[in-house]
Amino acid sequence: MATSTAIVLLQADRRFLGDLGERLADVDGVAEVYSVTGDWDFVAIIRLNRPEDLARVVTTGIARQEGVERTQTLMAFEAFSKHDLDAFFDVGG
Repeated sequence: MATSTAIVLLQADRRFLGDLGERLADVDGVAEVYSVTGDWDFVAIIRLNRPEDLARVVTTGIARQEGVERTQTLMAFEAFSKHDLDAFFDVGG
């Protein structure tokens, strides 16, 4: 079964920066969470077998976490990875 990937950008209340990342990583469907610099505080990578589960993961699993102030969800269409390309063209050298 194909996996759907989404990227969720999160702004957080500063009081919760210390533990929010770990709580987000515990949400079912969240594969990875990164603390980042810039306008956003965290980036969550979501991987789901059923794309229709995305709304549930974001609205009930992520957005309701204490300390989450704002989210923006980006649905991934296609993945490009230098790592994958290097492995594909590696001939055992």
